[in-house]
Amino acid sequence: MAKDAPAEKMKRKVYEKELQKLQVQLCHLQEWVKANRLRVIILFEGRDAAGKGGTIKALTEKVSPRVFRVVALPAPSDREKSQLFLQRYMQHFPAGGEIVIFDRSWYNRAGVEYVMGFCTPAEHKRFLSLCPQIEQYAIEGGITLIKLWLEVGMEEQERRFNARIDDPLRQWKLSPMDTESYRRWYDYSRARDLMFKATNSRHAPWYIIRSDDKRRARLNCISHILRTIPHGRVRREKVKLPKRSQKGRYNDQTSLRGLKLVAERY
Repeated sequence: MAKDAPAEKMKRKVYEKELQKLQVQLCHLQEWVKANRLRVIILFEGRDAAGKGGTIKALTEKVSPRVFRVVALPAPSDREKSQLFLQRYMQHFPAGGEIVIFDRSWYNRAGVEYVMGFCTPAEHKRFLSLCPQIEQYAIEGGITLIKLWLEVGMEEQERRFNARIDDPLRQWKLSPMDTESYRRWYDYSRARDLMFKATNSRHAPWYIIRSDDKRRARLNCISHILRTIPHGRVRREKVKLPKRSQKGRYNDQTSLRGLKLVAERY
């Protein structure tokens, strides 16, 4: 039986047109979250080069960082290693009127920490056991939790890694940890499947987004988020600029003379 041909990659013009529509809706969602003091967590997981960063950028580039707050934590410090595992994540949980986006999350323990040996098998097993309970506690406390896994294929990941090697603007994205994850593809696959089996709960299910086509993945992701968070339109009074006061008028450009100005090279 012949294998279906891969779908054609989405054209940039079509993508940008659809993205603009979704970003308008995200602005409406933002006002609804603020007005109703909602608390939302969106976490992004997936293999290295799955497209998490670009998806998060498309999601947040037209909204307020005070409402859509991105959290991308570095490796834990010695002090953080002595804390409860989830402690350093929970301090970033949203207050009323906030959407917190985790660019990788507590699920590091089920992925990179487990595969690379940064946690013990007992710690990994304990995490998988307790995680659904902790997430249920957060949800029962009023938090909306959306868990997204970006699934990239083996060949597409290799193509993206090679592109990073050759592009000076993207070489910073390629770390020794990335190349090691490339080598351990099947170890990560097994870790992913263990994670899904233990944490794909009824109250906090995983949603998988195919990301070989980055543009389609971004649109599908944003569309899913908009459907998952019930929202409406918040009526706003139209802003009208007042007349500038002429009281105390003076030439405010003269006062800049003698100061250092940046050379206008463009």
